[in-house]
Amino acid sequence: MRDNSARRVRWFPYAVIALLLAVLATGTAANLRRNPQPQLVAEGITGRAGPTALESPTDEADLARPELIRDALIDLDALTLPDGATLAGWNGPWRFVWPRDASFVAAARCSIGQYAEADKVLGFLNKIRPSKGRWAARYSAPDGNEPQDGREPQLDGSGWVLWATWFCGEAQSSPNRGGAESTTTLTKYWPMVKESGDQIVAEIQQTGLPDPSPDYWERPEDQVTLGTIAPLLTGLRSGLAIARTLNHSDEVAHWQTALERLTEATDKHFGPTYPRTPARAVSFVEPGVEPATLQGGADAIVTVLGPPFAPARDVVTKAIEHTRDVLTQPNGGVTPGEEWRTDGVSWTPQTALFALSAAARGDRSTANELLAWLDSHRTTTGSLPEKVNRDLKPAGGAPLAWTTALVVLTASALDHPLPIP
Repeated sequence: MRDNSARRVRWFPYAVIALLLAVLATGTAANLRRNPQPQLVAEGITGRAGPTALESPTDEADLARPELIRDALIDLDALTLPDGATLAGWNGPWRFVWPRDASFVAAARCSIGQYAEADKVLGFLNKIRPSKGRWAARYSAPDGNEPQDGREPQLDGSGWVLWATWFCGEAQSSPNRGGAESTTTLTKYWPMVKESGDQIVAEIQQTGLPDPSPDYWERPEDQVTLGTIAPLLTGLRSGLAIARTLNHSDEVAHWQTALERLTEATDKHFGPTYPRTPARAVSFVEPGVEPATLQGGADAIVTVLGPPFAPARDVVTKAIEHTRDVLTQPNGGVTPGEEWRTDGVSWTPQTALFALSAAARGDRSTANELLAWLDSHRTTTGSLPEKVNRDLKPAGGAPLAWTTALVVLTASALDHPLPIP
């Protein structure tokens, strides 16, 4: 009888490989069905006007990547309505005012001396501010009414607005920015500052942390997230600086205590890696021995724990660098978080956050590398999109105000130090 065992042994590895490839193809097809390739909604804004003149001695040509910044300013002008309402994007579901995005636009404009334009943005936020409670996730423009789309109010808005208001006041009063020493901006917006600061303090519980709130992921949360904590920390520091400047001693005392409690609780529950959700004990051990912990996934918002939003700390710098490594996608950008959908798509706001963080920490190489990536993935009209898909094509809304503002801030940070609360 003929022995075919040798032939079977020879063909067996090929059969296994074929089976594995079939399984992989099936899994890939299933993932593509669950996470289809996002497409670009529009190339940009048609008929947009040229950028307004810079109000400080700093000229856009002195900033990193002048063409990128020129087009970014053109888009920010187009996205800002005459009354200061700053749209997150031009089309469809982006055509609303997010307090977060508008705050970054105001700060970006102040970073290059566009104080009058920033004042319009802050003025609109002041007009729509909540007299109590949390800021809405987004507001309609130009009337500022909250859209009825089921989004919950978000606590992080209080932090972003405080930071932007302080940033603009600081930029205007800084001698090396060419602005006169003045507290006019801070005084004008003190009611908005006070309401936002008081809301943060009111939300802090016995643990030193606030209750869960949706954050920039804009989904219901059953745990407090770093996406809420980080902007609250920078907001409270900013609010304290404003209160001290304006001699509001009661707010200084209350907010300082709240900041100390929140800072201590953040380091205790999120440190040293500062994941999206607090570390959770998963085993019981002997007294005096640290328990094993299960950390929440990495989140790009860890960048807000460091410059230009907070003083530099080695432990935070290490967490930022680790998080960027974890979240970097095959296409070169980053995803919002480790627990975000695994579709290989990069989000430009989070990529730009890492660029700004690097620039503010003096890591010019990383900042320029990420700016170059963002620059190379603009639309044909020069706008910065919301996402870059797996095929390295722009996707989502374009232009996106948050990304655009972050790019301007990054270029500014490469040109001169940004104020840190």
